[in-house]
Amino acid sequence: MAVQSSFKNMTICLLAICLVCSGLLAGVYALTKEPIDAASKAKNEAAIKEVLPEEVAKIEEERSIEVDGVTYTYNLAYDESGNTVGCAVNVAPVGFGGPIVIKVGFKVDAQTGKNLVWNTKVLSHAETPGLGAKCSEPAFADQFKGLDPVAKKLSVTKDGGDIDAITASTITSRAFTNGVATAVNVLSAIAGTPMLIDNATGASSTEWNAPADSTVTK
Repeated sequence: MAVQSSFKNMTICLLAICLVCSGLLAGVYALTKEPIDAASKAKNEAAIKEVLPEEVAKIEEERSIEVDGVTYTYNLAYDESGNTVGCAVNVAPVGFGGPIVIKVGFKVDAQTGKNLVWNTKVLSHAETPGLGAKCSEPAFADQFKGLDPVAKKLSVTKDGGDIDAITASTITSRAFTNGVATAVNVLSAIAGTPMLIDNATGASSTEWNAPADSTVTK
């Protein structure tokens, strides 16, 4: 005799299917999480090294700072003597297709107070291929290499600045440029924030040259 279909039977079947699918997804997540995290970490570390100056010998583990209600992450970098010579700041301005995640590297000079935008690296974006996606190409991105934010205005020429926008992609160009300008402001906030110099005692300083024990060798 055939089993009659009922709402109760269908509910039980659907619940069983959902439980099995959930278990499979959880298993796949558990298996792939570690290699995905490792790949993401490797990509991030490579990007940090790419945007910092050559004299960097050690890169500090990631810190965070809140500026105007937004939390930003960054890595300080030191030379062989322990002096701060670089900083990599993460920003995510919103472009035409969504957030453009950019790592902005600086060459910092605590002696003169002059900090240059050393290089930029786009980590992810959803901009239009052939248009806004060109933000990661040298023709546009190289405008920021070695840029002195004091000497040049960080905005596109259409807005009275010194950055040439990507053809037909003003929104993306403006977002990218504003992101770099934001990183400059974040750097200023970092420079004025006490830095941990002794993990054991908690002693701090407002000086740039404050390396922590946990570092990544470049």
